[in-house]
Amino acid sequence: MKRIQYSRYGGPEVMQVKDFELPHPGEGEVGVSVKFSAINPIDWKLRTGQMKIVTGRKFPRAMGMDFSGRVISVGTGVTRFNVGDPVFGLARFKESGAFGQALITKEAFLAHKPDDVSFEHAACLGTPGVTAWNGLIDKAKLHAGQHVFVNGCAGAVGEAAVQIALMQGAVVSGSCSDRDMQRAKSLGMQTVYDYRNLQLSSIATRFDVVYDTAATLSISEGVATLKSGGVFLDLNPGPGKFVRALFDRRLKIIIGSPRAEILDQLAKAAIDKRYNVRVAETVSMAEAIRLITELEKGRKLGGKGVIAME
Repeated sequence: MKRIQYSRYGGPEVMQVKDFELPHPGEGEVGVSVKFSAINPIDWKLRTGQMKIVTGRKFPRAMGMDFSGRVISVGTGVTRFNVGDPVFGLARFKESGAFGQALITKEAFLAHKPDDVSFEHAACLGTPGVTAWNGLIDKAKLHAGQHVFVNGCAGAVGEAAVQIALMQGAVVSGSCSDRDMQRAKSLGMQTVYDYRNLQLSSIATRFDVVYDTAATLSISEGVATLKSGGVFLDLNPGPGKFVRALFDRRLKIIIGSPRAEILDQLAKAAIDKRYNVRVAETVSMAEAIRLITELEKGRKLGGKGVIAME
């Protein structure tokens, strides 16, 4: 089997397509033949070594977090899946592996793919939806009637946050580029601002939750727009922020943490047409390193970049 991997931390130049052998799944683990995988910024953040305190220094290392495919093997103790089941979900954070023809992941990181959602689109649901859910539901405890501001509402996590907030009955505003404003409004947002002409402090409204999915706001900017008891969700972790979050209840640092119940809820929302992540470009594995490199260097797609493994 083939996958994209690297033998040292570094830039795009360290990525290579190489052969590998898929191990047998351990207890609570599932082997999946990958049909499609979706590209996320976390993929190159891991490869550059930004999270090496977690990922360590054992090489070669695989790449890719989000995927769809079919179950090909199950480890002991697995009860939710059988060989042949169509699934979507996330790779294990430390091992990754979605940018390959097969991988091993945890049972809890998978959900059954809905019949009326294509494998291509299902591959995109995991990380954006889980990250949005972790912030809005797990951290902010969002409920109906609250007002949410999503900075970067046209990105993958931003769109997921908008859709999940609306599912909870919240009122949602946000910011994005001028070219994406009409599409953002079509999701059901109350107000959408052009980020280039926006000073967040100038908005009269105060929010229960500000979710900085674009990772461009300072903590002071975010908390200044909150109501009393409001929460600022920050996707750009650092040691200083973790320390501050210990003492400032308004600041919540978000690190994606998948769970089976979240993925099952995302699958249900996709069936109900309440949650969708747009696909902008799909390439073969032979073209994948090029596309990953372009996205890492700042290319904007207006949707997800996807790799077809077959």
